[in-house]
Amino acid sequence: MNKLVQLIVLLVVFSRSIECLQKEMTIIVPPGGKDCFHESGLAGQTVDIEYQVIDGSHGDLDISFDLNDSTGRLIFADYKKSDNIHRYKLPHDTELQFCFNNEFSRINSKTVFFEIILENEDEDAGWSNFDILEGLSPDEFYDMKVQDIEDIIKRVRNNLTKARQFQDMLRSHEARDRNVAEENYFKVNTWSFFQIIIMVGVGFCQVIMVKSLFDTESKAHKLWRKS
Repeated sequence: MNKLVQLIVLLVVFSRSIECLQKEMTIIVPPGGKDCFHESGLAGQTVDIEYQVIDGSHGDLDISFDLNDSTGRLIFADYKKSDNIHRYKLPHDTELQFCFNNEFSRINSKTVFFEIILENEDEDAGWSNFDILEGLSPDEFYDMKVQDIEDIIKRVRNNLTKARQFQDMLRSHEARDRNVAEENYFKVNTWSFFQIIIMVGVGFCQVIMVKSLFDTESKAHKLWRKS
């Protein structure tokens, strides 16, 4: 019976510890465009927002960002940044609005990866409603070590969340590096193409000039004589 109670408490603690919102998305903001998103938050929750521009369509890897609450108050604002991380604790219930602004660019679209996490950092939240603990003797309560179980699960949850965030960051950096490499490859090929055209044109002119020195009937030779 005690093992069953311990298992139930463990499941309840685990469900409480993982109660958070986490979203990640990759969007394309068109030139001259603005893309906004909304999330509801509760008082005491902490919001973490991380974004990174991974592709600029042959342009700079930058975007403008702003975060506002339901009253329209500006919380954070970035202008033409490639990436940033913001953390904010909500003082009251509100609806957050965060926007990615590419209105300063008239040609290039921007591909942006972002992640938002809303979680409650109150370690004692939810424990006042644990009716399952009522009626247990002090020895049974002590044997279950609820606080130890809670601490262990929270550490595991936090470590897993950090590992996932680190993996997401690595993926976004990898995508950005790949896009930068492809952009440099495109620029090198384009510059090489124009250099080849110029070299062929210069070589063709040199051949005509040398040939005109020996061919007295050629039009180029006659032009040389007139000049």
